[in-house]
Amino acid sequence: MLVTSSMLSAGLKRNLLIIIGTVTWSVTTVKSGLLYPFGLGFWGPQGHDGIWHLSLIGSLSRGSLAMPLFAGAAIKNYHIGFDLLLALLHRLTFIPVSSLYFQILPPLLALFAGLFVYRLIHAWTKSEVSALWAVFFTYFGGSLGWLVSWIRTGTWGGESLFWSQQSISTLINPPLALSFCLLLLGLWLLTQKRLLWAGLVFGLVPFVKIYGGLLGLAGLFFAAFKVKSYWKPFILASVISALLFVPFNLHAAGLVIWHPLWFLDNLMNPDHLDWPRYLSALATYSSGHIWFKAIPAYFVAFLIFLVGNLSLRLLGLFHIKTPASWSWWEVFLWAAAIAGIVPPLLFLQQGTSWNTIQFFYYTQFFLGLLAGVALGRLRPKFLLSLAVVAFTIPTTIGTLPNYLPARPPAKLSPAELSALDFLSRQPSGIVLTAPFDPAAAAAAEPFPPRPLYLYESTSYVSAFSHQPVFMEDQVNLNITGYDWQTRRAQALAFFASPDRQFLTANHIRYIYLVGHQRQPLPNHISSLTRIFSDSEADIYRVD
Repeated sequence: MLVTSSMLSAGLKRNLLIIIGTVTWSVTTVKSGLLYPFGLGFWGPQGHDGIWHLSLIGSLSRGSLAMPLFAGAAIKNYHIGFDLLLALLHRLTFIPVSSLYFQILPPLLALFAGLFVYRLIHAWTKSEVSALWAVFFTYFGGSLGWLVSWIRTGTWGGESLFWSQQSISTLINPPLALSFCLLLLGLWLLTQKRLLWAGLVFGLVPFVKIYGGLLGLAGLFFAAFKVKSYWKPFILASVISALLFVPFNLHAAGLVIWHPLWFLDNLMNPDHLDWPRYLSALATYSSGHIWFKAIPAYFVAFLIFLVGNLSLRLLGLFHIKTPASWSWWEVFLWAAAIAGIVPPLLFLQQGTSWNTIQFFYYTQFFLGLLAGVALGRLRPKFLLSLAVVAFTIPTTIGTLPNYLPARPPAKLSPAELSALDFLSRQPSGIVLTAPFDPAAAAAAEPFPPRPLYLYESTSYVSAFSHQPVFMEDQVNLNITGYDWQTRRAQALAFFASPDRQFLTANHIRYIYLVGHQRQPLPNHISSLTRIFSDSEADIYRVD
C-alpha cells in the first residue's frame, strides 16, 4: 500500500498533537509522590486530593470497603470505580499505588483520550481536520480568564476565574479523565453497533464519576429517540448504574442542596471576576425582589459565565443545524452538553459547595468536540488557524507554572515517612491522630514545601501507614456525609486530658503524634508504650 506525502503529513500532525497533549496534561501529576531531598513532594492539589485517593485505593486493595479515614464506618456517598480499578491493578501488578496514581495511569489516560477523540471524530465526520481540531480542544481548551488577567495584571493566569477548571487540569482529577475515556469508548461502541458492550461501558461511568455518568445517560436517552435500537444500551446502562452506584450512595441525595444561581452570585466575588458593583447590584435586586432588574442582570451574568468559561469552544455553535436534521451524534453531544449547564445553576453540594461545577466540565468537553467538527467544516486558513491556537493556549501556558516549581506546596519528610513506614509494619489497628490545627498551619513557616500536617486536613496517615485512622481529612468526610465533628471534639478532649476510657471505647491501638502535636502522654494511662520516636514523630501502642 502506497503512503502519500499528504497521508504521512496528516499522520505526523495527529501523532505530534497527541504526544504534546499527553505530555502537557501529564506534567500536572507525574512529579508528585516521588522522593526528593526534602521528602515526598506534592504539587497543585495533590497534597490533598491525591492523598485522599491513595488512602482509598490502599484500603480497597487490602480487600476492605471500610472508610480508612473514619475507622469503623463503611465507604459511602462516593463513586469508587476509579479507586477500585487502581486497587485491582495494584494487586495484579504489585506496582506501588503511588506510582500507579501519579506516574503511570495519568499519561495513559491522556494518551487514550487523544486517540479516542481522534478515532471517534474521524469516524463520524470522515474529516482529518475536524478530528485534529477536536483533539486540540480536548487537550488545550481554555477560558477567557487569561485575557482578564492579562488586561488587569499583564499575566496569563485566571484558569478558573469564571469558576470552571480547564483542560490543562484534567489529570489532577484522574476519575474525570477516566470518565472521559469511558464516554468516548461507549460512543465508539455505538458506532460499531456493539450495543450491549456500549450499555456496559455507559453503565460503568457513574461508578467512576457520577457527574459524567448522569450526563452520559442523558445523552444516550435523547439519542435513543433518533436511533430506536439505542434504547437497549440505555436501559442496560441504567440498570448497571443503579446496581453499582446506589449501594454506596443510599443517602447521596441529601448531600445536594437547592441553591439557584449561587455560582452567578459568587462569580463577581474578589477571588473570581472581582466586580463589586455588579455583585452589589445582584444582591440588591434579588433581596429586594426587583425582578424586572434581577432577571436581565442574572441573564447577563449567565452569559458571562458561559462565554468566559467556554471561550472558543463556542465555535461549536457553528455546528448548529435544524434539530430535525441532527444525527444521533449531534443529539447525544448537544443533550449532554446542555444538561451539564443546568445542575450548577440550581444546586450546590454539601461540604464543598462548588463541587457541582464538575457537571460543567463535561459541557466544556463535549462542546470542544463540536467546536472541532465546526472548524473542520469551516476549514480556516493558516492565519485564522494560528489565531484560534494563539487565543486558546494562554490558559495552558498560564497554568503550567503551578506544577513546574522545584519545590512543591506540600511534602512528607523522610523522617515522617520512616515513622509511617514503621507503623505500616505493625499489626492492624486503629490510629488516633491529633486533629488538624488551622491556627498552627497559619502560623507555620510560609516557605514551601509545608509538612502535610500543616498544609491541610488530609488522609495522609491512613494513606502511608496502611492503617485505619480514627478521624482525618475533614474535607472529604464533610463531602461524603460523616459526623466528623463529634470525633474531632472527642479527640481534642482526649489530648487536652488523656484517659484510658476513650482509647478503650474507640478501640484505639496506636497514637501518632508529629511536630507541634508531640506531647508526653501521662503515665497513669496503663499499658501505653512508645514504640517509635525520631526527630519528627512519636508512635504509642495501646496494649
